[in-house]
Amino acid sequence: MANRDDVSISVLAWVPEGGRGLVRDLRVRWALEEAGIPYTVRKLEFLAPRSSEYLAEHPFGQVPAYRDGEVSLFESGAIVLHIAEKSDALLPRNPQERAKAISWMFAALSSVELSTWPYATLGVFFAGQDWVQEARPGFAANARSRLERLAAYLGDKEWLEGRFSVGDLMMVTVLRVVARTGILAEFPTLAAYQARGEDRPAFKRALAAHLADFEDRPAAA
Repeated sequence: MANRDDVSISVLAWVPEGGRGLVRDLRVRWALEEAGIPYTVRKLEFLAPRSSEYLAEHPFGQVPAYRDGEVSLFESGAIVLHIAEKSDALLPRNPQERAKAISWMFAALSSVELSTWPYATLGVFFAGQDWVQEARPGFAANARSRLERLAAYLGDKEWLEGRFSVGDLMMVTVLRVVARTGILAEFPTLAAYQARGEDRPAFKRALAAHLADFEDRPAAA
């Protein structure tokens, strides 16, 4: 069993204002807060080359990377699932309820994020490029199609499967990104669902810590 005091995650020391609150270490921080597991952070510079030691830990040089007394992990989904497996607050003990929670976690990453992320970031990574205006309706339609299905399943429920789980945690973090486009306003039940997730005390603690760790300006690369 890992010593909970050994948990550490890598984070960025600085990102542009528009990215704050969206970097994926927030997902991991939220899971740790829900599970009641303390952690420390290891800060990386935004643009600096990654050391060979860090690339051995995270082959793509991104954040977060995770360590505890037992394992080293990369990819936010894998990390969050690892944390959830230690916590009844995130994964129910009932086998069917547990399976549903895990299914929704992967649905958030595969079915919803893959369809909404391109639209949400179109004007960020490709701003000013000639093809963006022509492509935008197609990206929007793809995102809207997934959100319609999600809204239909959620209906008027508080959470996706009766009680808050790791599936809701991951889904809310995905919706927070696409919400910045304004498209979520077309789906009031999803907007309310996102707001419920953000109103959880564990999320508020995670977001406060995430924002507090950013420094005033980037270090020179």
